[in-house]
Amino acid sequence: MSDERCFPPGAFCWIELATTDAAGAKAFYSDLLGFGANDVDMGEMGSYTLLQLDSADVAGLYTLSAEQSQQGIPPHWLSYVRVEDASASAEKAESLGGNIMMGPLDVPGVGRMAIVRDSGDAVLALFQPGEHKGAQPMDNKPGMFCWNELATRDPDVSIPFYEGLFGWKADRSDPVYTMWMNGDRLAGGMLTISAEMGDVPPNWMVYFAVADCDAAAEKASGNGAHVVVPPSDIDDIGRFSVLVDPQGAAFAIITLATPETND
Repeated sequence: MSDERCFPPGAFCWIELATTDAAGAKAFYSDLLGFGANDVDMGEMGSYTLLQLDSADVAGLYTLSAEQSQQGIPPHWLSYVRVEDASASAEKAESLGGNIMMGPLDVPGVGRMAIVRDSGDAVLALFQPGEHKGAQPMDNKPGMFCWNELATRDPDVSIPFYEGLFGWKADRSDPVYTMWMNGDRLAGGMLTISAEMGDVPPNWMVYFAVADCDAAAEKASGNGAHVVVPPSDIDDIGRFSVLVDPQGAAFAIITLATPETND
């Protein structure tokens, strides 16, 4: 991938599914989102699956280890943000009230990464590209991750963390929903966990673009997924649904009102 096709620093550049059933997850997401799968032998680190659209890498998948499961780590999608220096960014995250959960470490043939817990207890990863530059940008092509959204219990704690870590700016012009700006580009969104959401933990939610939200949600449900939020409209944005896959990882799908195309 050429540098011109890379995500810029401060942008979400990769997503990764940790699951208890790799074969089942690959079959589920292949049917729902059209992913192909390329299994890569990572030596002592085990097998890692590159999920693909049109033969381009767009996401990763691996099986949770016995140790991770014993620690209570559930199946989940993890969002990665591109940074210039993973070590420096991890140290910065810690200085802003976060915690380093893993790394920083080098992934041979890929790049350098770290996993951090933010000041509000949501988890995300930092990625310094090496030979691998992250996902292939596809401008909201069906199956591609198109949005990343932070659910937090305290925006006033989360905002200084991300503004300090990535240089994002929080646009709070909407009283309900905050937009993260990475320079003049949208980086993602943020919402406050309400009482109606129950005991949902702080998290970064991955959204996938789909051509028909209702049809995709019905297909997912028929294949064993749990529909948490049924297909619902967001004015001027599109129609979305929140799902939990058969192994227990939460994600969202959305049919955008005005999807961009890659001409």
